[in-house]
Amino acid sequence: MIWCCYIAIGLGTMFGGWRIVKTMGQRITKLKPVGGFCAETGGAITLFLATALGIPVSTTHTITGAIVGVGAARRWSAVRWNVASNIVIAWFVTLPAAGLIGAGTYLLAGLF
Repeated sequence: MIWCCYIAIGLGTMFGGWRIVKTMGQRITKLKPVGGFCAETGGAITLFLATALGIPVSTTHTITGAIVGVGAARRWSAVRWNVASNIVIAWFVTLPAAGLIGAGTYLLAGLF
């Protein structure tokens, strides 16, 4: 089972990871090297502070917020807010959807 998980994560990254990288680096806002550095540094500082305070945070949420912040600091219109809002909506939909799928899988496994 552990190897199945490794393979699934690897395949997911191989086939879908490029879309995430493209969305984060090009679709939310156009990042130049200095903007990418600032976003990564801001995200890392946020993660260190949250960890020190014992606050659970998502690395994906942190870096997305940092990228939006870099774009907004350049100018408000540099951020494609429709893309950013779609990402936030996906975050809210993912948790209950994963819960339902997990519950369904548990119930289905209980039948066998």
